[in-house]
Amino acid sequence: MNGTRLSGIVLLVLGFGIAMIAGLWLATGVSNGDLETGGMLVGSFLVFIPVALFMGFGFYLYQQGGKEEARESVMHKQRQLLDIIQSRGQVKIHDVAIEMGVNVDDLQTMIHDLVGLQVFSGYINWDEGTLYSADASQLKELTACRNCGGEITLAGKGVATCRFCGTEYYLS
Repeated sequence: MNGTRLSGIVLLVLGFGIAMIAGLWLATGVSNGDLETGGMLVGSFLVFIPVALFMGFGFYLYQQGGKEEARESVMHKQRQLLDIIQSRGQVKIHDVAIEMGVNVDDLQTMIHDLVGLQVFSGYINWDEGTLYSADASQLKELTACRNCGGEITLAGKGVATCRFCGTEYYLS
């Protein structure tokens, strides 16, 4: 659990605690006859302001912490994927997907994200289902497909594709 989410929980508990203590104090005052109904209403309104602030801000921090946790999870998965590819050099896509506990479509998205961040260079043969890590300088000098020898054309920013076998090369 991250600090933002924990801070949100603390504020929610604090707000709830203040509401409970104030509610009990006001109810006791009314039942003992020390406090009239008008005084209870004014007291309730005065207690409502800090309770609403604590609870509202606590809820906001809790939600933000959840979003932050989700982003950190994606970044962790991307780091894990990059480490697997770079340490092994050549991996089967389905093996990596099983090892990481993600589906192939999510894995493809992660690969494209890593290419967009310019932290991964390599190529992938979708027909074989194999992902290769390669030095970016080698790929920039590439004129023919390493898989079939076919012509390579640019398919997007940092991506080149073989016209014949569909192998994608990621240049970062």
